[in-house]
Amino acid sequence: MTGGRNDLEGLLTYFRRRLQRSSDPNRLFTKVKEVVAATGVLKGKRRRALDSTVLDDAVATQDTVTQLVAAIRRVIHGVPGAEQVAVQWCTAHDYTDPGKPRIAWNDEQARSALVDALVTDALNLLGRLPERQLDEKAADAVGLLALVAGQDVEVADDSDGRDGRWRIDRGTVHDRVVSTVDTEARHIHKNRTRHQEGFRAHAACEPETGLLTEVALTQGGGQENHEAAVAEDLLADESEDLTVLGDTAYGTGDLREALEADGHTLVIKPPPLRQAVPGGFTTDDFQVDTQAGTVTCPAGHIKAPGRPPRERQPPGPVQETLPRLPPTRALYQVQDRTHLQRPPPSTTASKPPVTRPPPARNGRTSTAAGGHPSNAPSPGSSPKATAASPTEAS
Repeated sequence: MTGGRNDLEGLLTYFRRRLQRSSDPNRLFTKVKEVVAATGVLKGKRRRALDSTVLDDAVATQDTVTQLVAAIRRVIHGVPGAEQVAVQWCTAHDYTDPGKPRIAWNDEQARSALVDALVTDALNLLGRLPERQLDEKAADAVGLLALVAGQDVEVADDSDGRDGRWRIDRGTVHDRVVSTVDTEARHIHKNRTRHQEGFRAHAACEPETGLLTEVALTQGGGQENHEAAVAEDLLADESEDLTVLGDTAYGTGDLREALEADGHTLVIKPPPLRQAVPGGFTTDDFQVDTQAGTVTCPAGHIKAPGRPPRERQPPGPVQETLPRLPPTRALYQVQDRTHLQRPPPSTTASKPPVTRPPPARNGRTSTAAGGHPSNAPSPGSSPKATAASPTEAS
């Protein structure tokens, strides 16, 4: 090859894109696995090491203003009818110029006014596009503009949310798109001091030979792209019981349970112990004797684990209880959620129980002594209703 470095990088990029668009993007790795299986180089080697790394993206991370300008320009150039809408409704910037608008970037008010104007332009463009069927490229451009117009902004402080005024969000946006050139790249925190933009590569390898047995490439953020979430798929095609090696990222309970259920032996570094309270003890500070069923604390006290038996308390004085109230009365007794007002003394006075004789035939009641029928009004009945009711002649 007689070309320079730039020609070589362009050629590699060309073939990489061809592989990406093909029906089998992993064909090179698949062919290498077939060769490894045919040679039997991994026969009898039952250890697999799991690990991941961050692959830096080739595109530069874009700020909110650059993303908005680029997304609006993409819609103007790629969606039919968008250019006419932009001429009338998009006035915050000359969108024939791919660069940033010229403002005093050290002026906070000028920056806020620019972001507000760019978001307004984006919403005007999205809301006034002609209704028609879009191809995949145009639909992606519209969707990307809708995403970047909302991911980094929030309603202005002195806005009620209906006047269309915006400002940059002061918080960190989850799963933020960092570039309009490569929309799948994400901001990744490998650790507390190392921040990168790109993708996360996962691999399972045989540590003695260094051969990769399975690989995967995922986005940088999200629980579904965590090392422990991808590890089970990396070992899915293994036909033998393995010894799995990994760091603390693979020490989740779900992954441990799944791998042990498949018959694998785990050599995974446990996560560091955390104190329940600052300056307190950890579980390693206690000695557990499983045979004796006891636990010894750092001070030397020995106790049996479990709930202590409840000691029976001697009976105390009889507590005065509130009477049962009807529902309508109870509504008036509750002052708030934590205080129940005692009813007036007149309502708490106890009354002698009223005994009702068993009912007889024809609706009459019988006396307790002789059982003869009586025309006396029954307890709880109205005198008027009793006088008006017909009675038999004695």
